[in-house]
Amino acid sequence: MPIRVKKFHPALKHAGYSAAGLLPGENKAEFEKLHRDLIAEYAPNGVSEDDIVATMARVIWRKQNLETFRVAALAERRRQEIWQEKIPGNFPSFTLDNFDPAEREAAIRAAKDQVQRELGETYALLEIGDLATVDGLMKDLDVYDRLDTLIERCIKRLLMVRGVKSISNASSSAPQRRLAGPSKAA
Repeated sequence: MPIRVKKFHPALKHAGYSAAGLLPGENKAEFEKLHRDLIAEYAPNGVSEDDIVATMARVIWRKQNLETFRVAALAERRRQEIWQEKIPGNFPSFTLDNFDPAEREAAIRAAKDQVQRELGETYALLEIGDLATVDGLMKDLDVYDRLDTLIERCIKRLLMVRGVKSISNASSSAPQRRLAGPSKAA
């Protein structure tokens, strides 16, 4: 039995899309300008700070472009309407007795073609599925939050170890003083 592999939108293969990042139809140049402006404002220094500024860019971008999720929801609603109009089996009167697989496949193809034609570039939001939904955004943000928590723990541990080392190094490099006591010569 052949294994069916689900095809993904090309950008998903390369992590080009994320609900918290750039979605189809959004202006990449505007996003990159926002990111550059944040870099200029905060002047990150090092990998950790670069990551923080990149995260800020994604979150600010998403806040400014929540409309994309509304557009995706409207597109999904329209797709459902077209499918209900075109595809046998979406109506209560459908029974297995009058089911013709070839006819159903033709209806599915016609519905997909109509959806693509009507939605144009917005169709790409449907192709990426859950990523173009508020639920997808919340899942992404939850994962980011968990990862950030782990990173923060690591930073805290690193700073603690560095603090202990600096105290240890400071005490070992300090000159040894002799305590003054009674002199034997006296």
